[in-house]
Amino acid sequence: MQAGLFPPPPPVVIVLTVISVVGAIAIPFGAPQFIDRAIALELSFITLAVVILLCDRLTVRTVPLARLALYACIPLAIIVMVGNSVASPHVEMMTTFSKPFNAVMLIIGGYVLQGALIGATILQLVRTRQGIVQNQKN
Repeated sequence: MQAGLFPPPPPVVIVLTVISVVGAIAIPFGAPQFIDRAIALELSFITLAVVILLCDRLTVRTVPLARLALYACIPLAIIVMVGNSVASPHVEMMTTFSKPFNAVMLIIGGYVLQGALIGATILQLVRTRQGIVQNQKN
């Protein structure tokens, strides 16, 4: 790595960023009465990405805030997937493709990327745990 360059962001941060970009593209096409909740959800993904990116610089009682943010990613992704599955307008749109662009954005942002977020989070947690165990052995 060259001097002055930042290390590559963790996969979780990349997935959270892509989720936010897809959400920012999709929000204008959604139902106007839910725009406030959609923006709040996207801001939560952005906040998690920033906290995880800052890594060990933020701590709460000696626990890195990034670790707590990682644990928040999994339930958030599950809530998004369950919410999309129980919302009948979403289910109808995804099954009929009545609005193809909206359906594709919903499937990608609401399921594919949420699954990727769960996978990337688990991978990051395992790597973190392996690092802790390795440090304890040394």
